[in-house]
Amino acid sequence: MELENLLLSYFPDLDIVIKDFILNILTDESNNIRSSSEVFDAVGELLESCSISNQCNVGEICDRISKLRRKEEPGFKEQKEKLLLDDPIHIASSSPTSFNDELTFANCIDLRKSKVDAKKLEKVERRLQQKQEKRLLEQSITQNKSNDITATVSHRSNRREDQCESRGKNMSRDVNIESLDISFGSKKLLTEAKLHLTPGKRYGLVGRNGVGKTTLLKMISGGQIRIPSHISILHVEQEVTGDDTLVIDCVLASDSKRQKLLEEEEEIRSQLANRDEGNVPNRRLGEIYDELEAIEADKAPARASSILYGLGFDDEDQRRPTREFSGGWRMRIALAQALFLKPDLLLLDGKLTNQHVGYENSDLTWPSILVVVSHDRVFLNSISNEIIYMHSHQLNYFAGNYDQFEKTKNEMMINQRREYEAQKQFKEHVQEFIDRFRYNAKRASLVQSKIKMLEKLPELKPLELDAPVVLRFPDTEKLNPPILKLDNVSFRYNDERVIFDNVTFTADMESRICLVGDNGSGKTTFLKLLTGMLDPVKGERHAHRLLKIGYFTQHHVDQLIMDINPVQLMELKYPGKKYEEYRSSLGRFGITGDLALQTIRLLSGGQKSRLAFAMLCLMNPNFLILDEPTNHLDIETVDALGEAINQFNGGVIIVTHEERLISMVCKELVIVNDGKVTQLDGGLREYKAIVDKEVLDV
Repeated sequence: MELENLLLSYFPDLDIVIKDFILNILTDESNNIRSSSEVFDAVGELLESCSISNQCNVGEICDRISKLRRKEEPGFKEQKEKLLLDDPIHIASSSPTSFNDELTFANCIDLRKSKVDAKKLEKVERRLQQKQEKRLLEQSITQNKSNDITATVSHRSNRREDQCESRGKNMSRDVNIESLDISFGSKKLLTEAKLHLTPGKRYGLVGRNGVGKTTLLKMISGGQIRIPSHISILHVEQEVTGDDTLVIDCVLASDSKRQKLLEEEEEIRSQLANRDEGNVPNRRLGEIYDELEAIEADKAPARASSILYGLGFDDEDQRRPTREFSGGWRMRIALAQALFLKPDLLLLDGKLTNQHVGYENSDLTWPSILVVVSHDRVFLNSISNEIIYMHSHQLNYFAGNYDQFEKTKNEMMINQRREYEAQKQFKEHVQEFIDRFRYNAKRASLVQSKIKMLEKLPELKPLELDAPVVLRFPDTEKLNPPILKLDNVSFRYNDERVIFDNVTFTADMESRICLVGDNGSGKTTFLKLLTGMLDPVKGERHAHRLLKIGYFTQHHVDQLIMDINPVQLMELKYPGKKYEEYRSSLGRFGITGDLALQTIRLLSGGQKSRLAFAMLCLMNPNFLILDEPTNHLDIETVDALGEAINQFNGGVIIVTHEERLISMVCKELVIVNDGKVTQLDGGLREYKAIVDKEVLDV
């Protein structure tokens, strides 16, 4: 009543519909309107429209409403308990009749008989809905943070090695961890596993998305798994940050010991130049020179330059800022830092392929331990001499590269299946004999011996197989050509560098086009021209009026909101759909069961990629443009992605260096290079010949 009197004191002739609308908004506890700014955001525009004739100060009115609202709170300090709604409230839709169709409001007052501006009411309602959705999102984030899950680990190391290390006598570079247990909340990742790493070995760590490969590497580098202190560890999991630091300086700065000594030398030299500091700085300066000489600091620039050159950086590139390079090239810089430091244990996780390290890069053969997680079969074949297979809560070791591992694993599975079936058949045969003669006195002793024999047999365990990975893009209706075309298009970011010159390109609903090219050649820029995100400086882009492009970017995963779950993210990005639609879309990409309700931050990289695919498909695209979609996917999921692309009845353009995926889906192979987009008639074989020639030239 006080609030109504306050409004009427300022606006005696206030339209009853506006008055009731404002009172409903301000008194609805789900809107949680208290401060002056919140009052103004909610109803300020309506009050301003009413104050035109009354010459009222809207800011003053909002202040008084705010004080009145706070006065209604018990004790002026206790906040009324906030209500968490199951669904956002839509004021108009709560009426028996649709707001948009009949222009009526909650109390069924006919707005056509009123002087109310219906558009303003709708605008206020939309603003309130957005505010409410934001608040619900914040509450979800808070709730999910309170339910955070952390990884835990326990293990037992070699007692003899521990004793030697405590005496300072253990100089072994081997890593031997027994009975390794890792859990992520209630989920067991490893149980009684053995971690054995030997210098000179290059291990490929493989396994399904979500089994814990990244968690294992992070626990090694983070110290949760106890590695002997004299073993230096470096974990490379992402590209370097792009800034004004020169590439060569970025690599040199990774040696923190050398960098600190040089900075200290510079500081002492500055002190000595400005004033007499006695003998202490001079003595320390001599110690610094001895330490720099011991680590061969003077040879560091030449060594860093040689490593960068081997990774494709010429002299000019090495003196360019890191911000001028694409993500792929910055990944090479991160790898160069690792090669420069030569740690005893190097952990490489994520996006590495042969495009980053080159074929048979000799810098990766120094006698230390390398553990790499990669989805690229060719890279794993060229770099690894032993595979660690993370499966069934265990670490299984296979000598050789990835192809040899697959062959050996398949043979083992066949043998295990045969052994299991043979043991099962034998056990059933013995049990049948026991059941048949159990009550035969003449055969009692024989039956007892058979029973004892069965009891001594090892427990039979069926072969544990991974569920097949199935991905599926939604079906779409065919469009008549032309679908998508660039006609004599040119593009540049500035006058100094032309990215594309006079390019013509066509795609239709049958297209399966794979774009390849060096990192930084302009592939992502070309995709943005195709999607219309960038406009050509010359030429034209033509697109079908019903074309709906689903664009998967390299950084799609990084743009997810990490503190809510997949279903909440879909509700936020695509509101108004049924809960079953969200779950169905997630299910197409393997985000099922409790996984769909788990905080996104806790998902593996591959699971986040699947979520990004599910988000993309909720808009029902009829054309897919995929920029490096395999970066976080395991090898089995890459194969499933290829199958999904082949079954999709729309057009597809894909940027990838994954040879197996190219061979599965590619109908046209196009290379982006030197401002041109050229089809390779020889396909993948021709492209590999081009890459091999470039590597030999380097």
